[in-house]
Amino acid sequence: MTASPNPAAGAAPSIAWSDPARAAAFGRWLDRIAPAHQLIPQTVRLASADASFRRYFRIDTAGEARTRIVMDAPPDKENSAPFVEIAQRMTDAGVKAPQVLEWDTADGFLLLDDLGSRTMLDVIDPANADASRPLYGQAIDALIAWQLASKPGVLPPYDSALLERELALFPQWYIAQHRGVAVEGVIKERLERAFKAIVAHNLAAPSVYVHRDFMPRNLMVADDGGPLGVLDFQDAVYGPITYDIASLMRDAFLSWDEDFVLDITVRYWQQARKAGLPVHEDFGEFYRAVEWMGLQRHLKVAGIFARLTLRDGKPKYLADTPRFIAYIRATTSRYTELTPLLRVIDEVEGTQPLVGFAYGRV
Repeated sequence: MTASPNPAAGAAPSIAWSDPARAAAFGRWLDRIAPAHQLIPQTVRLASADASFRRYFRIDTAGEARTRIVMDAPPDKENSAPFVEIAQRMTDAGVKAPQVLEWDTADGFLLLDDLGSRTMLDVIDPANADASRPLYGQAIDALIAWQLASKPGVLPPYDSALLERELALFPQWYIAQHRGVAVEGVIKERLERAFKAIVAHNLAAPSVYVHRDFMPRNLMVADDGGPLGVLDFQDAVYGPITYDIASLMRDAFLSWDEDFVLDITVRYWQQARKAGLPVHEDFGEFYRAVEWMGLQRHLKVAGIFARLTLRDGKPKYLADTPRFIAYIRATTSRYTELTPLLRVIDEVEGTQPLVGFAYGRV
């Protein structure tokens, strides 16, 4: 069965295309690869879209695989080479990642195997931490396998320049653009002092491969009970070993009480030590390092979510920023070095200083 030259009109009526030329290119590409992979072009439909310019379609096949995934990644907006490279590196490390079956480098269309439609976030019950432990155990297994494959000089370094660029998103987009507060005078001085301390703390951690968005939304649950699949890894770097466990347990879309966060982090730390990964021998020191790394991530993501809303017209992300501000305030309240940053947050948000160390649920 062949594809229509214009998928918007034939093969993919449920998919909207803003560029007719790109729609036609997609139809030609699908037409070309369909026979070899037993694809059924008229079944192609939107599977998901993310915060970037990438879109994902699902398509049925007449073969044993039943479905495949198509990535739509316009080359002028998205570089797919890191995705292809890191997918292979993950597979080589024993991590379940999408297999790249076809790649049209000129037009940015990729055919991938399908890791399923249920994310770890979809199946977690936020009110039942105990029931979630097995899934977090699988996530830890995948993370440690990925970290054990680490080699310097392979992935881009998560260095001071990158850390500083990420932190700069918070004052630029969240404080100035979203909250309308001028970043000058005392606020600017306090931010600069806090950011310098955050970068120094995080660069002190040993380096491994960092997924950079290792969270339940990017982990796929297999229908057969097999290992979790890992997605959205194209921005992976070589940097602090604390990053991905901080990302997993201080999620963008899900909050846990700190007892559960501590428990899973201890489990990761124990397995990492047993595997020979370079985590601190004292868990208390390691956990503090994880908190500082998490703070870096939360400041960055709050800035990104504000930018997605204000610049890119994707307002749904900004709805989750209160979770990040709660994370930020919880961490900054624990460390006297971060008091200047806590004062900035309280001033910008119009909140009162925290009492006690509880994370709180948002």
